[in-house]
Amino acid sequence: MIHTHIAEILCVKPKTKKTKTMEEDVKNKKTKKTMKIEGEVVVMKKNLLDFKDTMASLLDRIHELLGRRVSLHLISSLQPDPANEKRGRLGKAAHLEKWVTKIKTSVTAEETAFGVTFDWDESMGPPAAFVIKNQHRSQFYLKSLTLRNSQGGAIHFVCNSWIYPSHRYRSDRVFFSNQAYLPSETPELVKELREEELKNLRGNEKGELKEWDRVYDYAYYNDLGAPDKGPDSARPVLGGSPEFPYPRRGKTGRKPTKSDPKSESRLALLNLNIYVPRDERFSHVKFSDFLAYALKSVTQVIVPEIASLCDKTINEFDSFEDVFHLYDGSIRLANGHTISKLRDIIPWEMFRELIRNDGERFLKFPLPDVLKQSRSAWRTDEEFAREMLAGLNPVVISRLKDFPPKSNLDSAKYGNQNSSIREGHIEPHMNGTSVQEALEQNKLFLLDHHDALMPYLTRINSTNTKTYATRTLLLLQEDGTLKPLAIELSLPHAQGESHGSVSKIFTPSEKGVEGTVWQLAKAYAAVNDSGYHQLISHWLQTHAVIEPFIIASNRQLSVVHPIYKLLHPHFRDTMNINALARHVLINSDGVLERTVFPSRYAMEMSSSIYKSWVFTDQALPMDLLKRGVAVEDPSSDNGVKLLIEDYPFAVDGLEIWSAIKTWVTEYCSIYYKNDRTVQTDTEIQSWWTELRTEGHGDIQHESWWPSMQTRDDLMETCTIIIWIASALHAAVNFGQYPYAGFLPNRPTVSRRFMPEPGTKEYTELEENEEVAFLKTITPQLQTLLGISIIEILSMHSTDEIYLGQRDSPNWTADDEPLEAFKRFGKSLEVIENNIIRRNNDKKLKNRSGPVNIPYTLLYPNTTDYTREGGLTGKGIPNSVSI
Repeated sequence: MIHTHIAEILCVKPKTKKTKTMEEDVKNKKTKKTMKIEGEVVVMKKNLLDFKDTMASLLDRIHELLGRRVSLHLISSLQPDPANEKRGRLGKAAHLEKWVTKIKTSVTAEETAFGVTFDWDESMGPPAAFVIKNQHRSQFYLKSLTLRNSQGGAIHFVCNSWIYPSHRYRSDRVFFSNQAYLPSETPELVKELREEELKNLRGNEKGELKEWDRVYDYAYYNDLGAPDKGPDSARPVLGGSPEFPYPRRGKTGRKPTKSDPKSESRLALLNLNIYVPRDERFSHVKFSDFLAYALKSVTQVIVPEIASLCDKTINEFDSFEDVFHLYDGSIRLANGHTISKLRDIIPWEMFRELIRNDGERFLKFPLPDVLKQSRSAWRTDEEFAREMLAGLNPVVISRLKDFPPKSNLDSAKYGNQNSSIREGHIEPHMNGTSVQEALEQNKLFLLDHHDALMPYLTRINSTNTKTYATRTLLLLQEDGTLKPLAIELSLPHAQGESHGSVSKIFTPSEKGVEGTVWQLAKAYAAVNDSGYHQLISHWLQTHAVIEPFIIASNRQLSVVHPIYKLLHPHFRDTMNINALARHVLINSDGVLERTVFPSRYAMEMSSSIYKSWVFTDQALPMDLLKRGVAVEDPSSDNGVKLLIEDYPFAVDGLEIWSAIKTWVTEYCSIYYKNDRTVQTDTEIQSWWTELRTEGHGDIQHESWWPSMQTRDDLMETCTIIIWIASALHAAVNFGQYPYAGFLPNRPTVSRRFMPEPGTKEYTELEENEEVAFLKTITPQLQTLLGISIIEILSMHSTDEIYLGQRDSPNWTADDEPLEAFKRFGKSLEVIENNIIRRNNDKKLKNRSGPVNIPYTLLYPNTTDYTREGGLTGKGIPNSVSI
């Protein structure tokens, strides 16, 4: 049926009988009918993306004139190759027309369309694939090939791949039409090509992988440390051991370090050419948007120079006005000599970004949303609590089921770690409700970072950090808002961690020194939440866990597999951003260690949390049930009922989840009619086995992994993957600058413990609240670095592709999936309108809060075709792309 469809498009009659023998073929040669197939090839030249590579362009033209051209061969779906009867026969070579006159040297990433004409034997049936050979000196980006007939029909080959000179490859580059096939339904003459392409992507290269290698393989996180610099720069290998389990990353093949053969050597800090398969690298537009982030991260270069420019107390803000000045007027450079000195040591691209547009103002930042309505609303208890439901980390809060809160840490190792909060601490603030009544009515909630931090706290506090493990107890009020009741600050016992913890309880107060102490207690809780957000909610639970799925999909699922077509948009740019993160962000002495409180123990701590990660719990309804913020409700669309009705992340998220699940269900049902279809799909079974045993190999024996024996297994798995890569990442990423761009609202470091009465720090707290607060949280230099990084992390690229969009309308030849995808887009438009309506409902106080930031982090943005980039605070990209 599929062959007939393609044949009709090109007016080629499909064969219904077996192919004739070679003797018959020769005898009837004179009667064969040759037709012309007109095609269009869309490419982008290397020089358009590599900044004025005019020499490469000139040499390509010379090669073209000498006959060393770009050639294409169509591959028959019906007639076998005489040299290999398992493969389709190659048609005559066709060449891209007018290369010399059409390709122009430019620094903009423009597409160029070339005509191509194929001489095609009708007896070969419709072409199912094509081979391309690049005889030029440099690579180019092949976007698509479209074959057309005189009646307007077309066969589309969506390529989106870099084509290097042919001598770089061990086998030909092959591209398939956009027709989807399960392995068992693949045309016989295409099966071997399909299998060979997967073998090429799996690779067996030894040594360091090169940019033209197309290899997807696994490696441990053994490239974070730099042991050759000394023990202070060494970091444990994450992955491959019970002590430090971790998801796998993409392999680079770099040499081991000299001092530790288990650690991989690192590139120079300014060298951003970390290997990822070339087709996984950023586009020109995306790389330009990201460049400022990467360069700003070179902290070893810029920190000393910034320090010399601070004209007041070194490395301190002296008041909130000092912080506000970052957005109003920034830091003024002393003189032209200072500017000249900075330009000598900082790359020009970075310098240009740092000074913005006015030449003298250094590190001027946009005003974060949290300050736009009011410069004090962020300090209110209501806003502090609301951000647990609608801020940048709305995925941690849980319902309190037992009072006082209990610890799950091993008491034999850590002693008594249960909470010291008692009724007497909180009942005066509970609006006349008793603790027991609140528990029975599901009104008590908890932001609990105690167990995650306590095992590491002694080591963390041995650095410049001085912080606590925190618990924040909250009451759900009649108006739907949360009210903080108490904050518990805990430290390991002075006689050792086996003796339990020592805790202090702080309760709300608005005036005097008690009010200042309460503000500090909230700051310590925010420090915990900021670190947990960046390390766990954001990095581990989106970036890190999704990369093995990308590697396994490319190694085990052919590009023509329906599930590959479904998932591929949700993998865009992730391997590249993760590689850059390993290079400058999460590495030893990198930005994260310098700006977030766990410091050198940050990644090790995330490994500890990974031990309890459960793939199936990442489904939003399961996550909400596990945290106790929802209960089962068979009558609802998602099977759950929220206990906090005005929970913006959960309310919007459940609608997005439902839309994704419906789309995935409809799509999978087209290709998988029953469970046996899943069981006999060899590529799906290989994919799932490798994903568990290799990609997430350290937790492969957990019983919760789906068995992948039913359609429901496949549909739920694909829904979770898409949810993590798109909506979950959007929810925890793009709110960073709106809320944490003003760091006192979301401090990432605390430098001293709560001042004790009778100390000079306590006296300072009594005399100058702002100075005491600012001396406790993130210092000036780390603030400048931190907010410059999260500004870039919070930006949408101008070439962003959002949920409900595809990079090509011809991503599949099948009509049913295209119609289902349209319905998915329509459902997202409905959700957009629902979000707008909820944000305008004044009764829903958590939608905007005292700071008046409408919740739009899960606003799909499917109808925005203007490609608006920057700090929009809305839109769900398809993938973990920044």
